[in-house]
Amino acid sequence: MLTPRFASMDNSAPSEDAALLDAYSGAVIGALERVAPAVTFIEVVHKGSAARGRRERVGSGSGFLFTPDGYLLTNSHVVHGSDRVIVRLNDEAGSPADLVGSDPESDLAVLRIGSPTALPFVEFGDSSTLRVGQVAIAIGNPLGYSKTVTTGVVSALGRTLRASSGRLMHDVIQTDAALNPGNSGGPLVDSHGRVIGVNTAMIPQAQAICFATGINTAKWVIAQLFAHGRVRRAYIGVSGASVRIATRVVRHFDLPGSGAVHVADIAAGSPAAQAGVAVGDRVIALDGKPVEGIDDLQKMLDASCIGRDCELTLLRRSAVLQLRLRPIELPASGA
Repeated sequence: MLTPRFASMDNSAPSEDAALLDAYSGAVIGALERVAPAVTFIEVVHKGSAARGRRERVGSGSGFLFTPDGYLLTNSHVVHGSDRVIVRLNDEAGSPADLVGSDPESDLAVLRIGSPTALPFVEFGDSSTLRVGQVAIAIGNPLGYSKTVTTGVVSALGRTLRASSGRLMHDVIQTDAALNPGNSGGPLVDSHGRVIGVNTAMIPQAQAICFATGINTAKWVIAQLFAHGRVRRAYIGVSGASVRIATRVVRHFDLPGSGAVHVADIAAGSPAAQAGVAVGDRVIALDGKPVEGIDDLQKMLDASCIGRDCELTLLRRSAVLQLRLRPIELPASGA
């Protein structure tokens, strides 16, 4: 008579799973402990019109402090048109906030609150080093629930998203970390607690498709708002995404870098269209300076380029071209 044999149970599997889970939980908890004290609840008040019988309206969003003296970042659409902004930190009494500047084109705004003591603040990361699949942690106040945390991964990079102004925002981060109304303006952070993006939007009809403005874009916008109170941009009329150039192509043409901007669309009548830029071209330099991605190109197209001749270097199929164009100033939103 045969005696049945049973496969022995591998008792190591549960402990390995537990160790992995503990490591993941530890990373999320550690990131939260570093960032959460600097995350704020933002309440915005829109005054009503007695003549039209409109009542006062109150909205809310999220934000986060990035300096110890009270400067914080949020979305432009959170504070747009507000008559009063109140910021609450750690469920304390609200502090009135001043609007330093707003940039609807990137959906970012900088506020400032006063404090007699140094405030907690976040550490900025580098969104150019992100990889699809890495951990992403969103912190904010969805539906008014303070300091809510959701986790996921970076689902895609280089997305475009249309801002409320109508302009396309480039190099947007897609994540499946759940966002809800009220998350807008909160930080998207990596497993080390460094801010990699500013939570911006979700698609209500979909599940787990959410977006954040890359923190490198936010750094540039902050510098512009501090310097000018607004963001002055030169405009050439192209939209696209950051791409990498094959090593053999870099070596063949002796290119200064391995990054470029792939041109996906060109506005009719724009400086780029007039200069002969074509869809599919890859922008590799502006005035001889390497363009490693869309962030680089946007930074280079600042106020100094407006109204002067610039040289755009392109990679088109098997040739490198230099085209002359004259950028114009990007019209204000709604113009």
